[in-house]
Amino acid sequence: VQLEEYGGGLVQAGGSLRLSCAASGRLFSSTPMGWFRQAPGKEREFTAAITWSGGTTRYADSVKGRFTISRDNAKKTVYLQMNSLKPEDTAVYYCAAGKNLYGLGSRPSEYGDWGQGTQVTVSS
Repeated sequence: VQLEEYGGGLVQAGGSLRLSCAASGRLFSSTPMGWFRQAPGKEREFTAAITWSGGTTRYADSVKGRFTISRDNAKKTVYLQMNSLKPEDTAVYYCAAGKNLYGLGSRPSEYGDWGQGTQVTVSS
């Protein structure tokens, strides 16, 4: 699966952004997907994940209640709606394709294909 993220940018604290991740490849509809983020000087951290059907999601505690992951298998796209953004959300955001059909992993090692990332900057 090849992945490309869109939608990053600069936003004020309290604002919203929606990230999109467009996929190519015939296996997208059977692949769980995840979003990770990496701030300067920090390790890549789990943000959200969604099963292949979209029926189950998982979030990091730091974004629960503010971010929503969703997918449209017909469009081969996964989304991350980010509301009530905080300066600490500033990072490069990556989408990734899971290796395990039924997994909602939170570790980068559980994902095989990655996008190039999109920068999100939240100003205070």
